[in-house]
Amino acid sequence: MHSLWNDTEAATFGTDLLGQRVYTSRLLGRNPALVLHGGGNTSVKVTEKDYFGDSVDLCYVKGSGWDLATIEREGFSPVRMEALIKMSKLATMSDEDMVLQQRAAMTNPNAPAASIEAILHAILPFKFVDHSHANSISALTCAADGEARVKEVYGSRVIIVPYVMPGFILAKTIAELIAGRDLRAEGIQGMVLLKHGLFTFDDDARKSYELHIEMVTMAEEYLAKKGGKSASAEASEDLMSLAKLRQTVSKTRGFPQIARLNSSPEAVGYANLPNVADFGTRGPLTPDHSIRTKRAPAFIGEDLEASVLKYADDYATYFQRHANGQTMLDAAPRFAIWPGKGIVSFGDTLKDAKIVADIAESTAATVQLGEAVGGWEPLPEKDIFEIEYWDLEQAKLRKGPARKVHQGKVALVTGCAAGIGFAIAESLAEQGAQVVGLDIDKEIPDIMKKIGGIGIVVNLTEDQPVQDAIDFTVREFGGIDIVVSNAGIFPKNDHLDAMAQSDWDRTIMINLTSHQKLMNKVIPFVKQGIDASIIFVGSRNFKAPGPGASAYSCSKAALTQLCRVAALELAPHTIRVNIVHPDAVFDTKLWTPEALQKSATRYGMTVEEYKTKNLMKVEIKSKDIGNMVSAMASPLFAKVTGAQIPVDGGNDRVI
Repeated sequence: MHSLWNDTEAATFGTDLLGQRVYTSRLLGRNPALVLHGGGNTSVKVTEKDYFGDSVDLCYVKGSGWDLATIEREGFSPVRMEALIKMSKLATMSDEDMVLQQRAAMTNPNAPAASIEAILHAILPFKFVDHSHANSISALTCAADGEARVKEVYGSRVIIVPYVMPGFILAKTIAELIAGRDLRAEGIQGMVLLKHGLFTFDDDARKSYELHIEMVTMAEEYLAKKGGKSASAEASEDLMSLAKLRQTVSKTRGFPQIARLNSSPEAVGYANLPNVADFGTRGPLTPDHSIRTKRAPAFIGEDLEASVLKYADDYATYFQRHANGQTMLDAAPRFAIWPGKGIVSFGDTLKDAKIVADIAESTAATVQLGEAVGGWEPLPEKDIFEIEYWDLEQAKLRKGPARKVHQGKVALVTGCAAGIGFAIAESLAEQGAQVVGLDIDKEIPDIMKKIGGIGIVVNLTEDQPVQDAIDFTVREFGGIDIVVSNAGIFPKNDHLDAMAQSDWDRTIMINLTSHQKLMNKVIPFVKQGIDASIIFVGSRNFKAPGPGASAYSCSKAALTQLCRVAALELAPHTIRVNIVHPDAVFDTKLWTPEALQKSATRYGMTVEEYKTKNLMKVEIKSKDIGNMVSAMASPLFAKVTGAQIPVDGGNDRVI
């Protein structure tokens, strides 16, 4: 591992102590082998003038919820040193009191809550303190002879701290270890917390950071000499089984889950290792990971469903062994080791699944290394339980926003580059769905980025590109729950005796046959979906056709019949199939101001009168259709299938 310090870059953060603290914190956060997603904490001690002009000694410590990789000055909590030192001298202190008193001791009440390690940072007699959960430190210390290894690597340069509960108990333990000692005179430059992480400290920001890098590098070199290395193998793809695994985990969790499959040679090699079902499920690299990953991953055998159910049963037994008045969390795994396939990570959102995937990847590399160089022996499950169910850690998860209607679901929407299709994709995304949009428009990738989705250029009349897009969606997110079949065209208005055969054929191919092709390929995956729903976008023309619109009207009528047949076929699989029939939606590319004016004039109306020529005299917009489709895919329509829903403000010809 190499130092990332750069004088020019450092200068941009300012020469004051807090500015340098922000910079070196970010350097730590840039390296996933040191910290991941909110892990680790840093601090700096300063003397400042308070509001009244009096000098006050402060410990600026990383605030709860901030990530070292992106932390700003505002991410550090200014806590009075005097209060923190007083707390360190108490015989006991509850978690609630510690959090409250740290908040009360802050000079800026708008700053984030201080790290639970604030007291520990305060009692270390150095300006800068850096703490990480480095992978190599976990591999070094998560073993029966972990303490001996640390002494072999660092000699007397570090204090070795046995594992104790983070927070006040850890601060008290270290206070006792350093009481009456002159750490500078002894040449103490850091602390190794067995099965937890590394601390380094100095009065200079750069020296504290580079001490950290040096000590991590020493651990890496020691492990390399012991011969540990990563396995590698090629994956065998089975997307249908991936979708089934996601479905089973989602049912166990109680909510739809995004599933991310890491099928890299390294992940597959790890999953294929002999006895990985044993050492790979013993525990996490650091106790902090347990709130994201639970104590251990699932191991997937030949029977996917049985493997997940066994994990859930084992988790319930684990909870019962250690529970003391707590309420059990869900029993679903957060990631799984899958021989031949790799590592699968699960999350309520794509972001959550990616965080778990990062931790799982780091865990696999480190566990494999630890096992190879002498045996992987993480914390006992009782200690992990205490962290997993520690209220201070659970509070971090409870701070998240309220769950959205389609959160964790995967939606496939066709014809969504503009108009009604885009509005549908947007509404689904707003309600939490991960949207993949298919369209022949070459701008679709950029268009879908606007809503946090993925766009794929596809000609929906071609078989293989459609299959490839479906496979991509399952490979990327684990399955498909919502399909909105919207793609269509409106050909020029020609009467039957004047219509070109090619216009008829093209309209039927795009407005009907392409939908049938999509169903043929996507339904097998939708059967593995969560609260699965298929929605077609029709038109009021199926009931109220007009002269010169035979191809369009017939294709939409046939599409309606396709929907009805699909509803009959898929009801036994609890898959809902419905169709929405818009009318007079004028905020689309089709309706230019000139076209609107021409049509309004034909009816002897103003443009505004023409746009509201329905029974309710209201304008129908693309977003109205989008919101309706989103609702039809939601639990509101949980017991509705085969329905034909008009969104037209009331049309007398239809009614």
